[in-house]
Amino acid sequence: MTGKTTAHEVIPNIADIRIDGKTITVDLRLNVEAYLAEINLAELSNTDEAEESGTYKNLRALASDELIARFEKNWADFTQLIAVKTASLKGMDGFEFKSLRVDDDPNLDLPRLSNLSFSIVSRDLIREASIRFDETLGTTILRQNGIENGLTQYLAAGQESDLMSADIGEEISAPSRFLEYIPIGFDHVVPEGLDHILFVLGLFLLSLKTSTLLWQVSTFTLAHTVTLIAGALGVVSVPASIVEPLIAASIVFVAVENIFFAQLNPWRTVIVFGFGLLHGLGFASVLSEFGLPEGQYIPALIGFNVGVEFGQLSVIAIAYLLLALPFGRSAYYRARVTIPASCIIALIGFWWVLERTLLA
Repeated sequence: MTGKTTAHEVIPNIADIRIDGKTITVDLRLNVEAYLAEINLAELSNTDEAEESGTYKNLRALASDELIARFEKNWADFTQLIAVKTASLKGMDGFEFKSLRVDDDPNLDLPRLSNLSFSIVSRDLIREASIRFDETLGTTILRQNGIENGLTQYLAAGQESDLMSADIGEEISAPSRFLEYIPIGFDHVVPEGLDHILFVLGLFLLSLKTSTLLWQVSTFTLAHTVTLIAGALGVVSVPASIVEPLIAASIVFVAVENIFFAQLNPWRTVIVFGFGLLHGLGFASVLSEFGLPEGQYIPALIGFNVGVEFGQLSVIAIAYLLLALPFGRSAYYRARVTIPASCIIALIGFWWVLERTLLA
């Protein structure tokens, strides 16, 4: 969910693009090891789920210079995963590799993005261009640099970008910016925010009473909205090494309380508010990586938060359809649904606590 979370989590690439004359310059942050291991990042949320996970881990253990050498040998194949369209009838001359910087990272249990720089040369002046990264590379945050109001876009795996203008960016209205950021917020809950999904399910499982769920969700929403805004604007900054284990602990807490209590306790609302503050900091970390458009912070922030709420409501709606609707009237609902599901959630959360502290 947060961009610096669970071990081997698949996180979005970041592509900074500049159009200058006949050249498109790309600075791309990507998971080089996943590419070399031939993992399709569009099909999973964690590289441990891939059949090629053993190869991936071996690549992670390589020294940075050896990993760079392996990538350079595969450079020609890598260029086949990037498609550029321009208005020029003369086409493109080709790709030019510039550099690959791999940060030396002793912690092999955390995801890592390396920095690849390359250029794409046209045979004619580039007025407009779009770019598409192959779906195997996963999702990509695209940011156009060098002009005012350059394109900023969240690309799903395999999605072609909107047109980027070489001269001046399209003036985007505040309502359009608001709408642009809604799917970004939604995507970071469903499907990418598994820890957030489990926390919301923990809130849902306590009781099927509307008032119980409403109190919890409203409190959680208010709390994470406060820290999302504060974190995204740089007012509050807490290291991920502190936030991430506490988010995992919040999942354990609500799940364990579901097992021992069947009613909403007064302290639970207060604690949910505190945990909501932590989850908001996690969302702020995601949003900071994507970036906020200069001069339009507020509509982008509101749109992102609305997307998060839509994602949260979709989780509750699905849980209601799959659990409450068919089994909610059963006298054994708590014994056969709430408690077993909460046990599973608690175990997953406890593993994440260990993974983000002792195993980090």
